[in-house]
Amino acid sequence: MVNFQQYSKYYDLLYKDKNYKEECDYVISKIKQFDPKAIQVLELGSGSGSHAHYFCKAGFEVTGVERSPEMVALAKSKNIEGFNPTIGDISSFEISQQFDIALSLFHVMSYLTENESLINCFKRVHQQLKSDGVFMFDIWYSPAVYHQKPETRIKRLENDTIEIIRLAESKTESAKNLVAVNFDVIIKDKKTQISETITEEHLMRHFSIPEIKMLAAFTGFEVVLTEEFLTENTASEETWGVFFILKKYRK
Repeated sequence: MVNFQQYSKYYDLLYKDKNYKEECDYVISKIKQFDPKAIQVLELGSGSGSHAHYFCKAGFEVTGVERSPEMVALAKSKNIEGFNPTIGDISSFEISQQFDIALSLFHVMSYLTENESLINCFKRVHQQLKSDGVFMFDIWYSPAVYHQKPETRIKRLENDTIEIIRLAESKTESAKNLVAVNFDVIIKDKKTQISETITEEHLMRHFSIPEIKMLAAFTGFEVVLTEEFLTENTASEETWGVFFILKKYRK
């Protein structure tokens, strides 16, 4: 099943408590550090445009690549000035321009579970970046996954018209560095009291730092920063999300 295909219309409600502004402020600080003149941004897995909203407000021009047509339609409905969301696979997309920055947030890279897809994605990003371009992304971190282990989580949300209960149960496939996250989402209409249930499986890959460094070197990048996402702390067994900054090699 295609991720987010069914509950894309509930996506923004499910993540209404996610601090997109804080995340974007953090990334913008890194952009200013590594490429202060950057304007053109390529966002992989741009979703409903919640990150792009803040990047565009900060003066960046963002082109999004998102494989879910439903999510792209949702993003377009927001009419975010400076944001151009497009439907595409981040492993095989092609855009007729080059960018200062490529970025991917909310661990989109961890959705690339096959080596071929990862390599193709990194190669595509390399081709789309200008000379000395910068690639920024976050991933699930293997030491934390093995140390903490994924938990079963229940989330309850509501707005004026619906109530949502989401159950997330995970199963680890250690030999493949994968976690299968199974979502059961119950949506209840407050007016009619009618409920529907949506079930989706999201297969997630986690990575070690040496693994990303090898992938970067193989595809023409150098890792220039590795740290815990948002906190800037050194990655540890307590760090579920690690942020990487890669620099494109000079030719």
